[in-house]
Amino acid sequence: MIEEEIDIVQEDEIELFENYRIEVDKGQSLLRIDKFLIDRLEQTSRNKIQQAAKADCIRVNNKPVKSNYRVHPGDIVQIFLPTAPREIEIIPQDIPINIVYEDDDVIVVNKQSEMVVHPGYGNYTGTLLNALTFHFQGKVDKEGNPVRPLMVHRIDKNTTGLLLIAKNEVAQTYLAKQFYDHTVERVYTALVWGDFDQMEGTIEGHIGRSIKDRKVMQVFPTGEYGKHAITHWKVLFRFGYVTLIQCKLETGRTHQIRTHLKYVGHPLFNDETYGGNQIIKGTTYSKYKQFVQNCFKLLPRQALHATTLGFVHPTTRKNMFFDSKLPEDMLLVKEKWEAYINYNRPPEEETDKETINESKHEVSNLK
Repeated sequence: MIEEEIDIVQEDEIELFENYRIEVDKGQSLLRIDKFLIDRLEQTSRNKIQQAAKADCIRVNNKPVKSNYRVHPGDIVQIFLPTAPREIEIIPQDIPINIVYEDDDVIVVNKQSEMVVHPGYGNYTGTLLNALTFHFQGKVDKEGNPVRPLMVHRIDKNTTGLLLIAKNEVAQTYLAKQFYDHTVERVYTALVWGDFDQMEGTIEGHIGRSIKDRKVMQVFPTGEYGKHAITHWKVLFRFGYVTLIQCKLETGRTHQIRTHLKYVGHPLFNDETYGGNQIIKGTTYSKYKQFVQNCFKLLPRQALHATTLGFVHPTTRKNMFFDSKLPEDMLLVKEKWEAYINYNRPPEEETDKETINESKHEVSNLK
């Protein structure tokens, strides 16, 4: 009996990872597990199955096994595989990319705004994968195969920050398993509309495609539709009408942060898709409206940046952590809001300077 679970850890509906669970029949004879799986997973090659074994992504009774393991009647076999990519030709393009770290197995980049991660409908060129394919030209991996970028997760076109890409199938499988298990540390910095009653909290609610508009996501609190999602948030700096917060993902659903924050009444600043491009909090004065419009011009996208990325390296098995400072557009808007509230703060609020100074200290490392 085969059970299949598919987890989406990216910005669209291409599944990046599949989890197969197979209960071995009572009459099954002893057979190498790679041959056993080939017979049952028709669309999977023996090489991919062996790569999964090398990455400790084939497990029998919850223990990793090698490809020469012989299955026994009653065994519970699990295999975790990256899905096959769409048949889209990736054209190498000499596009500047900010490489934070690179070795034989992985590459970490700091993605800029307006860059789509993977070619698709309407974006067949100019993507991060086009740029990485150019960067990898002429390079081969340890087994002599041409190096090509292999996705394990994605971030939205107008979200900036850290992105992890594998350089071989073993690394891809090992890393994708971490995303599947939600053990990768991902922290984002976001500027959102409104203020919070508390300093930190958790948003929980199933996320799925909106029934009315399939282009956007929606929270379904009853859990009858969508996928379970958890976002932890923490206030970094209060600006009265907007708040700079830190978001830590426990799960990785499509548009998770953007959808969850809209659901609790705090959409991302200038997030056109989820209503953050309107003046939601503030005064009726024309000067304030002009100030917000000027901020929108400085930051013509949703105010979201992937700040921290942590994972276990597929070869060394060491913990890897990377941090990225706020991009210039978010930093400029943050500074404008800071100047605005300092200039317009009523006299009675000036007595709370100790609290303000504490908040400033918390975000000083973002500059």
